[in-house]
Amino acid sequence: MAIFGIGTDIVNLERVERSFSRHGDKFAERILSPVELKIFATKKNKVAFLAKRFAAKEAISKALGTGMRQGIDFKQLTVQTNELGKPEVILQENAEEWASKHAISIVHLSLSDERDVAVAFAIAETEQ
Repeated sequence: MAIFGIGTDIVNLERVERSFSRHGDKFAERILSPVELKIFATKKNKVAFLAKRFAAKEAISKALGTGMRQGIDFKQLTVQTNELGKPEVILQENAEEWASKHAISIVHLSLSDERDVAVAFAIAETEQ
């Protein structure tokens, strides 16, 4: 295994709160995949959830080496947590094709948030 790329992102929760207040569920629908939208509906702290997912997807796209280009958008990057709370990345559509084309076998992700910020760090690993 080798590192293909790394990515990090930091998000100010206040900015996310303003966007969510202004645009409501439309903001969430722009960022979250269908699976994440179901999880989002159950969350008490919706702003923190949105901020962490936004940071995660930016970090993942940077680790893939694309940013939000090459036909890749927020909804193609899903973040779920396993039974221990570890975030797991699921790539879909163009993101999955890009990863396959570049022999990316897994994207590792770490998420954290504090009162004012959410941060994400991603590492894309290749099979070679």
